[in-house]
Amino acid sequence: QVQLVESGGGLVQAGGSLRLSCAASGRTFNSYSMAWFRQAPGKEREFVAGISWTSASTNYADSVKGRFTISGDRTKNTVYLQMNSLKPEDTAIYHCAAELGSRILATMRPGTYDYWGQGTRVTVSS
Repeated sequence: QVQLVESGGGLVQAGGSLRLSCAASGRTFNSYSMAWFRQAPGKEREFVAGISWTSASTNYADSVKGRFTISGDRTKNTVYLQMNSLKPEDTAIYHCAAELGSRILATMRPGTYDYWGQGTRVTVSS
């Protein structure tokens, strides 16, 4: 059993920065992937960034590449999302997800993830 808790969301002006955190608690495994998804009003859930604890490799959605950075420490069971140069279209509820397994890259498919956090709201004003 794993619980995921996101934090760090809030209101920020366009061009600003936020740092989101996702902490996993409970029983965890050595091999798993963690990812950030977001869902904006009127849009479907969208993959943002992922990291594989197996390989330490990261991958990003094209819309955030170069602006967002995912990182973390598997010994702390925590992943971070540094969000820079924020745009109004980044406004969404951001969810942390975890998948047990030894993938080299985190999948972009939400249906493959085993655990989800409650989400943290990010609002970027224009």
